Amino acid sequence: MASPMLAEVVERADRLALDEQLSLVACLVERARRGLLSKPPRRRWREIRGLAAPPLCGEDAQQWVSRSRREDDELRQARLGRSA
Repeated sequence: MASPMLAEVVERADRLALDEQLSLVACLVERARRGLLSKPPRRRWREIRGLAAPPLCGEDAQQWVSRSRREDDELRQARLGRSA
């Protein structure tokens, strides 16, 4: 068994009548289902603001945007079979 508490619960469940054991199982399954289906709380931007050091990768934001656009343009041109 995983823990002494779990072993105790199983031992106590063995002493229950069959219909009580089925009710216990149904209760535990429903409780687990509610836990699995509940969405994790959404983080607010205020909580994570400032966690990344500016600039994130040591590159100026405008340089990153320009480089990314240029690389995308080159890739697009290569896929079309033309050279940039």
